[in-house]
Amino acid sequence: MSPDTDPSAPLPLDAANRKFNHGFPALLGFEFLEWREGRAVLGLQVTDRHLNLAGLIHGGVLATLLDVAGACAGTFCPYPDRVRKAITLSMTTTFTGQSGKGYIRAIGTKRAGGSRIFNSTVDVYDAQERLLIIGEGTFRLRSGSEDVRGQPMTTPSDRAPRSP
Repeated sequence: MSPDTDPSAPLPLDAANRKFNHGFPALLGFEFLEWREGRAVLGLQVTDRHLNLAGLIHGGVLATLLDVAGACAGTFCPYPDRVRKAITLSMTTTFTGQSGKGYIRAIGTKRAGGSRIFNSTVDVYDAQERLLIIGEGTFRLRSGSEDVRGQPMTTPSDRAPRSP
């Protein structure tokens, strides 16, 4: 079923991953495992580049997954070449476990929201289903992202450079 007939249908994973294949998200290397209205599930294969000096997943990696999964839970756009954007207003994190290399999952769920502001909760688990971090965020939709149809997708290289 196409988004024109069912905008609540999950976005095909290849289309979801294309939306985040540039900039910092591409550097981190996560992938979408699921993305639909009110829910985003991200996966990440943790390698040496994601570890701190103790050999554990760096807290910044976990916080970034929390931020992205929480924002994506409230910005689902079923149209492959369009995107909705949000900025993080606040985010709280509680680190509950430690893990090294392996596969981790971040599960973001939109809990509440109005026309521009929404709240999400996120849990991140390791491959043994141990909870690594819990958090919640408050996000604001960027202008043009209020509608599920979003905006045409662009990357930073598509935009004109700003003058100094």
